[in-house]
Amino acid sequence: MKKVVKFGGSSLADAAQFAKSAGIVRADDTRVYVVPSAPGKRFNGDTKVTDMLYECFELASAGRDFQEPFRKIKDRYGEIIRGLGLNISLDDAFAEIEDRLLNHPEKDYTASRGEYLNGLVMSAYLGFTFIDAAEVVFFNDGGVFDWERTREALSGRLAGTPAAVVPGFYGSRPDGAVQTFSRGGSDITGAIVAGACGASVYENWTDVCGLLMADPRIIGNPEVIRHITYSELRELAYMGATVMHEDTIFPVKKAGIPINIRNTNNPDDPGTWIVENTARRSRFTITGITGRKDFCSIGIAKDFMHTEVGFCKKVVEIFEEFGISIEHLPTGIDTMNVVVQEAKFVDKEQQVLNAISRCVTPDTLEVESGLALISVVGRSMRSQSGTAAKVFSALARARINVRMIDQGASELNIIIGVLNEDFERAISSIYNAFVNKDCDEWE
Repeated sequence: MKKVVKFGGSSLADAAQFAKSAGIVRADDTRVYVVPSAPGKRFNGDTKVTDMLYECFELASAGRDFQEPFRKIKDRYGEIIRGLGLNISLDDAFAEIEDRLLNHPEKDYTASRGEYLNGLVMSAYLGFTFIDAAEVVFFNDGGVFDWERTREALSGRLAGTPAAVVPGFYGSRPDGAVQTFSRGGSDITGAIVAGACGASVYENWTDVCGLLMADPRIIGNPEVIRHITYSELRELAYMGATVMHEDTIFPVKKAGIPINIRNTNNPDDPGTWIVENTARRSRFTITGITGRKDFCSIGIAKDFMHTEVGFCKKVVEIFEEFGISIEHLPTGIDTMNVVVQEAKFVDKEQQVLNAISRCVTPDTLEVESGLALISVVGRSMRSQSGTAAKVFSALARARINVRMIDQGASELNIIIGVLNEDFERAISSIYNAFVNKDCDEWE
């Protein structure tokens, strides 16, 4: 058995957190490959090291003095090294970073140094081999991650290395230039390492006890999801859940490797298991609720629309022509609603509406803005009768008007459109109906 463990920024924010994380690794001999993030916030109002590195880059690119934030970064690592009682120096690494900032500042290279430096510290503290991610994680000339080349190089390197630290968040292009994933990309690196070495488990350590059923800013102390499938996670991530980078699931899903999200500050908690499939039933009919605000719906109505071959195709092509991604497309016999993100539509709305009028000559064309979409996700919904009725009963009791309903073919989720101002109340009413049993008549 081999486990890959990734630690987030909060788990490596200072020497005390570093020691906790190292203790977790040492507590299990199968935890042999470690992927660290850069140091995160130590307290409210603190600044992440990656944000300070971005500040250094912005200042250097403008020809301005970056020494103040650079000194703070050096001080952070100095505090961690002293707190851990290590006898190592990062002077050479800092000298190279400073030289690059002075002479040829590169955004991705600079941003990646937080993980790189943390990797050096973690490898020294654990006594593990350090493997620079730039040597084993590859992007092509277009900046697209190259899984095949990465898997070949990384699996070969790990096969000869019984225990290693691989920094998260970055890799390299064919010309050797460092390239980063998007923010939160250390999650992806952890999954890549797990897939390359054929890990039994990918453990993702953070500051929460797993995925939550709802946003804690809306629901006080929401329940933890103990088991969730990759498909359910994908649905939740797409609609706004942000515990893990949504691209994380692909490298491990391909290899059939489960993900276990754990809390560094509460290592005895089992956390959340993310798996391909499971016979385990959810504690509740739904697995989770999430959503986003600020959508708009373009309603197209035309008598006998369903008899016009290619009607929907023509409408979809108009949005494609203007570079607007369609989020949902609920349809009826004589109606079609196109739901898009408001921010991407408003500047082009008149051109789009005119193009629709010319192309398909609708009887009516209406636009409704200020919509929020809520996704109710759960693998148990397909086998549980009355789920939709329970959702809409809860919304009716809260006097919330439903503007749109869309259910995917997989029956994993129900998408509900409400007004932005009803968003939080809608999530609360649905959560309470399923978890706190507010709608007793449906039990």
